[in-house]
Amino acid sequence: MNNNAPLVTPNSLQVGMIGNCAYSALIDQQSRIVWCCLPRFDGDPVFNSLLDPTANGSLWAFELEDYDRSEQFYEPNTAVLRTRMYDRKGQGIEVTDLAPRFWSRGRTFRPLTLVRRVRVLSGSPRMRVLLRPRFDWGRAKPTVTQGSTHIRYVAGNSTIRINTDAPISYVLAETYFVVDRPMNFIMGPDETLATGIEDTARLFEQETVAYWRQWTRALSLPLEWQEAVIRAAITLKLSLFEDTGAIVAAMTTSIPEAPNSGRNWDYRYCWLRDAFFVVRALNSISEVATMEEYLRWLMNVVIRSGGGHIQPLYGIGQEEKLTERIVEHLPGYRGMGPVRVGNQAQEHFQHDVYGNILLGAAQAFHDHRLLKRAGRAEFAHMEAVGEQAFKIYDSPDAGMWELRTRARIHTSSALMSWAACDRLAKIAATLGLPERIRYWRERADTIRSRILKESWSEQRQAFAESFGGRDLDASALLMAEVNMIDPNDSRFVATVDALEKSLCDGPYMRRYEAADDFGKPETAFNICTFWRIDALARIGRKAQAREIFEVMLKSRNHLGLLSEDTHPVTGEMWGNFPQTYSMVGTINAAVRLSAPWDTVI
Repeated sequence: MNNNAPLVTPNSLQVGMIGNCAYSALIDQQSRIVWCCLPRFDGDPVFNSLLDPTANGSLWAFELEDYDRSEQFYEPNTAVLRTRMYDRKGQGIEVTDLAPRFWSRGRTFRPLTLVRRVRVLSGSPRMRVLLRPRFDWGRAKPTVTQGSTHIRYVAGNSTIRINTDAPISYVLAETYFVVDRPMNFIMGPDETLATGIEDTARLFEQETVAYWRQWTRALSLPLEWQEAVIRAAITLKLSLFEDTGAIVAAMTTSIPEAPNSGRNWDYRYCWLRDAFFVVRALNSISEVATMEEYLRWLMNVVIRSGGGHIQPLYGIGQEEKLTERIVEHLPGYRGMGPVRVGNQAQEHFQHDVYGNILLGAAQAFHDHRLLKRAGRAEFAHMEAVGEQAFKIYDSPDAGMWELRTRARIHTSSALMSWAACDRLAKIAATLGLPERIRYWRERADTIRSRILKESWSEQRQAFAESFGGRDLDASALLMAEVNMIDPNDSRFVATVDALEKSLCDGPYMRRYEAADDFGKPETAFNICTFWRIDALARIGRKAQAREIFEVMLKSRNHLGLLSEDTHPVTGEMWGNFPQTYSMVGTINAAVRLSAPWDTVI
């Protein structure tokens, strides 16, 4: 087995994602799996060439001899990815990639299994299979054993088994051979398949396609931009770790926010802030099951906190300690290290977290469709969260942008504390608790008065990023999105104007203007651009909002996916991928801006 050959994997975020709410994989335009963590989103990257494109990196590729070009697309309305590659003679193969997910035996079947199917499109093309998994963050090169129709890769306690009807000898030797028939590869646990390899692969593909088509059929879509919304919705669904209900912010770690910036973070955990935005976006298109799953995880976090401090993020299994460390031997995306595992933000005090909890849970108290509506028992736990929100709303914190060396009374944190109290008052009304309505309304009004007074900067004629501050921050746009202020209030309109002058590079918007621990941000933060779109629509500048939204749609990759950041000059994607925040923005903007259905039917 030739594992010393150099890998030629020019790093790019022109990749697609497959997944099944248990694990995921990223696949580039030449069908190479460049990132796949097992046994869950935050696990060991068994394929890691996204962060290590050298000969030491790991990937799984079907390499076409005399490769010329490729095309890649999702099977419509599904999470099944197809990559077609052609050689210089026009001969081609199609690779179908999927993570099985479908209803079976009264439950959702989502095994740690990856199916890759290869078929000939034309001619007699030759390909070779490069199957080079590694373990322990690339440190451990596995021992390889084989059977008549399988290959095992073993290192320590880790084992991967590939069942295949392709010629085993050619796969092991990485030899080019003629693809003269369909071939199937099934990666999974070290177990024998219950049925034949081709039968299993075909069944898994058919059932997975059928599942996703049924799932998308139930979405309540806006009239316009339906394909963009469907792709964003599927991507957000794939960010749910269904076993516990956690929602991860992104599938990757350490993709820099900007070239050589050092802003490299591990996003494979559940931020309560990001999760709320995901739940809210999916709820808006009638996909409420994700909220129900997430609330299972969230109630565990709330109850264990006992009304005290809650971290801004936890591991997907509720892990509190996510100690940040650097993996020295990995060069990083395009050689731009460091590669970080864990996230120091788990140590932060970010006071917006309490509002994010209430905002994420609120619909469960009002929505009659749910299998298990939240009631008085859950309200009691949420009230404890609200008490903490009121207690700390005017205390300094690290803020939603997780500043590591500076604490202020951030407007966005106070805003979310207001949202916590406001939503509790509304829940109390639904539950018929007049005394609690008054209690929480008084607290909400107290916080709102402080924000309107102390965040307003006469000098800047805008709401500033902190009480008594003067610097501007895009998060002030959330004032209208969470309904704390009438968007037509002259102070909010002035804030939108001031933010456009200060933070925008054409259609794109940065997070804030003040330098942080790494200097001034260079790239635009996609969710801020989407907040701007929402604010413009709310204040009556819908035509401008639509123009900016069309730019953001063009900023997506060829499969309709977005990372965290966009470079305003090159248009290139930066930051972890795919970023739930950004996909949320796509849905929110489409729902906000679309013409109504009754204009065409």
